[in-house]
Amino acid sequence: MSVLVSVAEVQEALGAAVGVGGGVPAGAGVSRVRLLDVRWSLAAPDGRAAYLGGHLPGAVYVDLETELSQHGEPTDGRHPLPTREALEAAARSWGLCEGDAVVVYDDWSSLAAARAWWLLRHAGVDVRILDGGLAAWVAAGVDVETGEVAVAPGDVTLDWGHMPTIDMVAAGRFPSRGVLIDARAPERYRGEVEPIDPRAGHIPGAINMPTAGNVDAAGVFFGVEALAERFAAGGVPRDGDVAVYCGSGVTAAHEIAALEMVGVTAALYPGSWSQWSTTPDAPVATGP
Repeated sequence: MSVLVSVAEVQEALGAAVGVGGGVPAGAGVSRVRLLDVRWSLAAPDGRAAYLGGHLPGAVYVDLETELSQHGEPTDGRHPLPTREALEAAARSWGLCEGDAVVVYDDWSSLAAARAWWLLRHAGVDVRILDGGLAAWVAAGVDVETGEVAVAPGDVTLDWGHMPTIDMVAAGRFPSRGVLIDARAPERYRGEVEPIDPRAGHIPGAINMPTAGNVDAAGVFFGVEALAERFAAGGVPRDGDVAVYCGSGVTAAHEIAALEMVGVTAALYPGSWSQWSTTPDAPVATGP
Protein backbone atom coordinates (compact mmCIF):
# COMPACT_ATOMS: atom_id res chain seq x y z
CA MET A 1 0.00 0.00 0.00
CA SER A 2 1.37 3.41 -0.95
CA VAL A 3 2.31 5.81 1.83
CA LEU A 4 1.97 9.10 -0.06
CA VAL A 5 -0.45 10.79 -2.43
CA SER A 6 0.32 13.88 -4.50
CA VAL A 7 -1.63 17.12 -4.81
CA ALA A 8 -2.40 16.23 -8.42
CA GLU A 9 -3.88 12.88 -7.39
CA VAL A 10 -6.07 14.49 -4.76
CA GLN A 11 -7.15 17.15 -7.23
CA GLU A 12 -8.18 14.41 -9.64
CA ALA A 13 -10.42 12.89 -6.98
CA LEU A 14 -11.82 16.32 -6.13
CA GLY A 15 -12.56 17.01 -9.79
CA ALA A 16 -15.87 15.24 -9.35
CA ALA A 17 -18.72 16.80 -7.42
CA VAL A 18 -18.19 16.91 -3.68
CA GLY A 19 -20.37 14.32 -1.98
CA VAL A 20 -22.38 14.59 1.19
CA GLY A 21 -20.32 15.50 4.23
CA GLY A 22 -17.10 16.23 2.40
CA GLY A 23 -16.70 12.87 0.69
CA VAL A 24 -15.56 12.86 -2.93
CA PRO A 25 -16.09 10.10 -5.47
CA ALA A 26 -12.90 8.16 -6.17
CA GLY A 27 -11.80 5.30 -8.39
CA ALA A 28 -13.47 1.95 -8.86
CA GLY A 29 -13.96 0.01 -5.67
CA VAL A 30 -13.74 3.06 -3.40
CA SER A 31 -16.89 4.92 -2.41
CA ARG A 32 -15.30 8.15 -1.25
CA VAL A 33 -12.07 9.82 -0.28
CA ARG A 34 -12.13 11.51 3.11
CA LEU A 35 -9.78 14.42 3.77
CA LEU A 36 -8.54 14.87 7.34
CA ASP A 37 -6.77 18.04 8.49
CA VAL A 38 -4.39 17.16 11.36
CA ARG A 39 -3.10 20.63 12.25
CA TRP A 40 -0.90 20.24 15.37
CA SER A 41 2.57 21.07 16.64
CA LEU A 42 4.35 21.26 19.98
CA ALA A 43 4.09 25.05 19.82
CA ALA A 44 0.42 25.06 18.76
CA PRO A 45 -1.29 21.82 19.79
CA ASP A 46 -4.79 23.16 19.04
CA GLY A 47 -4.92 23.62 15.30
CA ARG A 48 -8.64 24.28 14.93
CA ALA A 49 -8.27 28.04 14.42
CA ALA A 50 -5.74 27.46 11.64
CA TYR A 51 -8.05 24.88 10.09
CA LEU A 52 -11.00 27.27 10.13
CA GLY A 53 -8.85 29.87 8.40
CA GLY A 54 -8.24 27.63 5.40
CA HIS A 55 -8.28 23.92 4.59
CA LEU A 56 -8.65 21.52 1.68
CA PRO A 57 -12.21 21.42 0.30
CA GLY A 58 -14.32 19.05 2.38
CA ALA A 59 -11.58 18.36 4.93
CA VAL A 60 -12.58 17.59 8.51
CA TYR A 61 -10.46 18.76 11.43
CA VAL A 62 -8.85 16.07 13.60
CA ASP A 63 -7.68 16.92 17.11
CA LEU A 64 -4.46 15.05 17.80
CA GLU A 65 -4.56 15.70 21.54
CA THR A 66 -8.07 14.35 22.15
CA GLU A 67 -8.80 12.05 19.18
CA LEU A 68 -5.43 10.56 18.24
CA SER A 69 -4.25 10.16 21.85
CA GLN A 70 -5.63 9.26 25.23
CA HIS A 71 -4.54 10.71 28.54
CA GLY A 72 -3.20 8.47 31.26
CA GLU A 73 -0.61 8.65 33.98
CA PRO A 74 2.68 10.55 33.41
CA THR A 75 4.42 7.18 33.30
CA ASP A 76 2.35 6.34 30.19
CA GLY A 77 3.94 9.18 28.21
CA ARG A 78 2.39 12.37 26.84
CA HIS A 79 0.44 10.85 23.95
CA PRO A 80 -0.57 7.24 24.64
CA LEU A 81 -2.37 5.51 21.79
CA PRO A 82 -6.15 5.72 21.93
CA THR A 83 -8.16 2.54 22.30
CA ARG A 84 -9.70 0.97 19.23
CA GLU A 85 -13.14 1.93 20.51
CA ALA A 86 -12.18 5.57 21.06
CA LEU A 87 -10.58 5.88 17.63
CA GLU A 88 -13.59 4.24 16.00
CA ALA A 89 -15.92 6.75 17.66
CA ALA A 90 -13.70 9.60 16.46
CA ALA A 91 -13.48 8.18 12.94
CA ARG A 92 -17.26 7.95 12.74
CA SER A 93 -17.52 11.57 13.88
CA TRP A 94 -15.22 12.47 10.96
CA GLY A 95 -17.75 10.80 8.65
CA LEU A 96 -15.68 7.73 7.82
CA CYS A 97 -17.69 4.87 6.34
CA GLU A 98 -16.83 1.34 5.32
CA GLY A 99 -14.80 1.35 2.10
CA ASP A 100 -13.71 4.99 2.35
CA ALA A 101 -10.13 5.89 1.53
CA VAL A 102 -8.49 8.62 3.61
CA VAL A 103 -5.97 11.38 2.90
CA VAL A 104 -4.34 13.07 5.89
CA TYR A 105 -2.35 16.29 5.86
CA ASP A 106 -1.05 19.11 8.05
CA ASP A 107 1.06 22.27 7.80
CA TRP A 108 4.12 20.86 9.61
CA SER A 109 6.01 18.67 7.10
CA SER A 110 3.49 15.83 7.70
CA LEU A 111 4.83 15.26 11.22
CA ALA A 112 1.35 15.38 12.78
CA ALA A 113 -0.43 13.84 9.80
CA ALA A 114 1.86 10.83 10.09
CA ARG A 115 0.34 10.09 13.51
CA ALA A 116 -3.11 9.85 11.91
CA TRP A 117 -1.65 7.78 9.06
CA TRP A 118 -0.05 5.33 11.49
CA LEU A 119 -3.16 4.96 13.67
CA LEU A 120 -5.52 4.48 10.74
CA ARG A 121 -3.15 1.95 9.16
CA HIS A 122 -2.98 0.24 12.56
CA ALA A 123 -6.78 0.11 12.42
CA GLY A 124 -6.91 -1.37 8.91
CA VAL A 125 -7.96 1.77 7.00
CA ASP A 126 -6.77 2.65 3.48
CA VAL A 127 -4.94 5.91 4.23
CA ARG A 128 -2.24 8.05 2.63
CA ILE A 129 -0.31 11.20 3.54
CA LEU A 130 -0.62 14.23 1.25
CA ASP A 131 3.01 14.81 0.31
CA GLY A 132 3.97 18.39 1.14
CA GLY A 133 0.73 18.96 3.04
CA LEU A 134 -1.20 22.20 2.93
CA ALA A 135 1.82 24.13 1.65
CA ALA A 136 2.01 21.93 -1.46
CA TRP A 137 -1.71 22.41 -2.05
CA VAL A 138 -1.45 26.19 -1.83
CA ALA A 139 1.74 26.25 -3.94
CA ALA A 140 -0.14 24.42 -6.68
CA GLY A 141 -2.58 27.33 -6.79
CA VAL A 142 -5.58 25.29 -5.71
CA ASP A 143 -8.37 26.93 -3.74
CA VAL A 144 -8.95 26.27 -0.05
CA GLU A 145 -12.15 26.45 1.98
CA THR A 146 -12.73 28.28 5.24
CA GLY A 147 -14.96 27.47 8.16
CA GLU A 148 -16.24 24.22 9.59
CA VAL A 149 -17.25 21.25 7.44
CA ALA A 150 -20.42 19.49 8.61
CA VAL A 151 -20.40 15.72 8.11
CA ALA A 152 -22.96 13.00 8.63
CA PRO A 153 -21.80 10.36 11.13
CA GLY A 154 -19.98 7.45 9.52
CA ASP A 155 -20.37 3.74 10.11
CA VAL A 156 -16.78 2.51 9.83
CA THR A 157 -15.76 -0.47 11.99
CA LEU A 158 -12.08 -0.39 12.83
CA ASP A 159 -9.81 -3.39 13.19
CA TRP A 160 -6.64 -3.24 15.32
CA GLY A 161 -3.05 -4.40 15.37
CA HIS A 162 -1.94 -4.00 11.75
CA MET A 163 1.22 -2.04 12.69
CA PRO A 164 3.86 -3.44 15.06
CA THR A 165 4.52 -1.83 18.43
CA ILE A 166 6.89 -2.41 21.35
CA ASP A 167 6.54 -1.52 25.01
CA MET A 168 9.08 0.05 27.36
CA VAL A 169 10.66 -3.26 28.39
CA ALA A 170 11.12 -4.30 24.77
CA ALA A 171 12.54 -0.85 23.90
CA GLY A 172 15.25 -1.24 26.54
CA ARG A 173 16.25 -4.64 25.18
CA PHE A 174 15.85 -3.76 21.52
CA PRO A 175 19.40 -2.56 20.76
CA SER A 176 20.72 -6.01 21.68
CA ARG A 177 18.82 -7.63 18.80
CA GLY A 178 18.04 -4.87 16.33
CA VAL A 179 18.21 -1.16 15.55
CA LEU A 180 16.38 1.28 17.79
CA ILE A 181 16.00 4.71 16.17
CA ASP A 182 15.60 7.93 18.14
CA ALA A 183 13.83 10.29 15.74
CA ARG A 184 14.22 13.48 17.80
CA ALA A 185 16.49 16.44 17.07
CA PRO A 186 20.21 15.70 17.60
CA GLU A 187 20.62 18.08 20.54
CA ARG A 188 17.82 16.35 22.43
CA TYR A 189 19.24 12.91 21.61
CA ARG A 190 22.66 13.96 22.88
CA GLY A 191 21.13 15.34 26.07
CA GLU A 192 22.33 18.91 25.51
CA VAL A 193 18.81 20.32 25.85
CA GLU A 194 15.47 18.95 26.99
CA PRO A 195 12.65 21.48 26.73
CA ILE A 196 9.79 19.14 27.64
CA ASP A 197 10.67 15.93 29.46
CA PRO A 198 12.13 15.48 32.97
CA ARG A 199 15.48 14.00 31.91
CA ALA A 200 17.75 14.65 28.94
CA GLY A 201 19.46 12.04 26.79
CA HIS A 202 18.42 8.88 24.97
CA ILE A 203 17.76 5.19 25.44
CA PRO A 204 21.13 3.40 25.67
CA GLY A 205 22.03 1.81 22.36
CA ALA A 206 19.64 3.87 20.24
CA ILE A 207 20.88 5.62 17.10
CA ASN A 208 19.77 9.12 16.11
CA MET A 209 18.02 9.72 12.78
CA PRO A 210 15.88 12.88 13.07
CA THR A 211 12.62 12.96 11.18
CA ALA A 212 13.69 16.29 9.67
CA GLY A 213 16.01 14.29 7.41
CA ASN A 214 13.07 12.64 5.64
CA VAL A 215 11.84 15.78 3.90
CA ASP A 216 13.17 18.76 1.99
CA ALA A 217 12.81 22.41 2.96
CA ALA A 218 9.26 22.47 1.59
CA GLY A 219 8.21 19.49 3.69
CA VAL A 220 8.10 17.11 0.70
CA PHE A 221 9.42 13.60 1.31
CA PHE A 222 12.67 12.76 -0.42
CA GLY A 223 12.47 10.07 -3.07
CA VAL A 224 12.79 6.38 -2.30
CA GLU A 225 16.39 6.20 -3.51
CA ALA A 226 17.52 9.14 -1.37
CA LEU A 227 15.71 7.79 1.69
CA ALA A 228 17.20 4.33 1.15
CA GLU A 229 20.68 5.86 1.02
CA ARG A 230 20.00 7.85 4.18
CA PHE A 231 18.87 4.87 6.22
CA ALA A 232 21.60 2.61 4.87
CA ALA A 233 24.24 5.19 5.78
CA GLY A 234 22.76 5.37 9.27
CA GLY A 235 23.09 1.62 9.77
CA VAL A 236 19.44 0.66 9.33
CA PRO A 237 19.22 -2.80 7.71
CA ARG A 238 16.80 -3.69 4.94
CA ASP A 239 16.16 -6.96 6.75
CA GLY A 240 16.15 -7.20 10.51
CA ASP A 241 14.39 -5.74 13.50
CA VAL A 242 13.87 -1.98 13.55
CA ALA A 243 11.93 0.13 16.05
CA VAL A 244 11.43 3.88 16.39
CA TYR A 245 10.71 6.32 19.19
CA CYS A 246 10.61 10.10 19.53
CA GLY A 247 9.44 12.47 22.25
CA SER A 248 5.94 11.10 22.75
CA GLY A 249 5.23 8.65 19.93
CA VAL A 250 3.89 11.25 17.48
CA THR A 251 6.68 12.17 15.06
CA ALA A 252 8.18 8.67 15.21
CA ALA A 253 5.31 7.71 12.89
CA HIS A 254 6.88 10.00 10.27
CA GLU A 255 10.06 7.93 10.42
CA ILE A 256 8.06 4.73 10.15
CA ALA A 257 6.33 6.09 7.05
CA ALA A 258 9.70 6.95 5.44
CA LEU A 259 11.05 3.52 6.33
CA GLU A 260 8.02 1.84 4.80
CA MET A 261 8.65 3.76 1.59
CA VAL A 262 12.00 1.96 1.27
CA GLY A 263 10.63 -1.44 2.25
CA VAL A 264 11.61 -1.49 5.93
CA THR A 265 8.96 -2.44 8.48
CA ALA A 266 9.55 -0.71 11.81
CA ALA A 267 7.78 -0.98 15.14
CA LEU A 268 6.62 2.05 17.12
CA TYR A 269 7.43 2.57 20.78
CA PRO A 270 4.34 4.64 21.66
CA GLY A 271 5.49 5.81 25.12
CA SER A 272 8.77 7.05 23.67
CA TRP A 273 11.08 9.39 25.59
CA SER A 274 8.23 10.99 27.54
CA GLN A 275 7.56 7.62 29.17
CA TRP A 276 11.18 6.50 29.44
CA SER A 277 12.44 9.71 31.04
CA THR A 278 9.61 9.71 33.59
CA THR A 279 10.56 6.25 34.85
CA PRO A 280 13.15 6.74 37.64
CA ASP A 281 15.10 3.49 37.16
CA ALA A 282 15.26 3.68 33.35
CA PRO A 283 18.91 4.17 32.27
CA VAL A 284 19.80 7.25 30.24
CA ALA A 285 22.68 7.76 27.82
CA THR A 286 24.04 11.11 26.65
CA GLY A 287 26.44 12.24 23.98
CA PRO A 288 26.66 11.28 20.29
